[in-house]
Amino acid sequence: MIRPRPLILAHGGAGRRAMTPRQASCLADALATGYAILQHGGPAVLAVESTIGFLEQSGLFNAGRGAKRQLDGVQRMDASIMEGAALRAGAVASIEGFVHPITAARLVMEETDHVLLAGPWASRFARHFRLERFRASRDPRRLSYGRMLSQRSRRSDRHGTVGAVALDRSRTVAAGASTGGIDSMLPGRIGDTPLIGCGVYADNRSGAVSMTGQGEGIIRLAVAKTICERLAEGRSPSVAAKMVLRLLVSRIDGAAGTLVMTPDGRFAIAHVTSHMAAGWWNGSAKPIVRGRWK
Repeated sequence: MIRPRPLILAHGGAGRRAMTPRQASCLADALATGYAILQHGGPAVLAVESTIGFLEQSGLFNAGRGAKRQLDGVQRMDASIMEGAALRAGAVASIEGFVHPITAARLVMEETDHVLLAGPWASRFARHFRLERFRASRDPRRLSYGRMLSQRSRRSDRHGTVGAVALDRSRTVAAGASTGGIDSMLPGRIGDTPLIGCGVYADNRSGAVSMTGQGEGIIRLAVAKTICERLAEGRSPSVAAKMVLRLLVSRIDGAAGTLVMTPDGRFAIAHVTSHMAAGWWNGSAKPIVRGRWK
């Protein structure tokens, strides 16, 4: 059997804002970081973690250093990662003050029997493993809870979740995502990103998916797993992505973008938002990065 060339895809969010030149350059560098691991025989899950970690570190996206604040002025972040060989997965939700929530998610997968840790105990878990910290940006807002409820927004101008999917030399796929959430979040709000089957999914029998967009809609249709089910039925990555994104729009007026990859190296980048910062690389020429995809 001919093994497909290693492949990495990454995104920096979908929404109504266009990608900046600095974000485009950062995405290209992140793809190069992840592909270097694959090129040297490293596993897909490590390539995904490293690619996302590069984006978290940059502060240019709504993840890691660049995470948005919730309505009480506190940055709380979510992340998840999954590999397709044994369906291992790990995630953290509402973690505070750590540069790389994606690494915390990987450690949940590898060092515990759990899938998801949340809140202060997720932060304590990350401290235990001495993950890199940063002085979390705090903008205390003394708003009553009623005022917070009145200010919440059901539509976000900027989503900014970062994510990646990868295929390694052993034909194993992996997927991951990391986010600071959406505009006008109530304290404690958790979106699709840390929910396996919603924001990410990876299965060597179908493919790998990483989502970005309005999390509430993505959760309600369990979009990542639903796309993988379409792949398992024999649909191409492009058809599977477009089928489910159309359903997201028609049923619940959702907004999202997706990376989709199969274990034989086929892939698609699709979105129903105005823009989606994303790219891919298989080692040829240089990484392809664009702000809009058909």
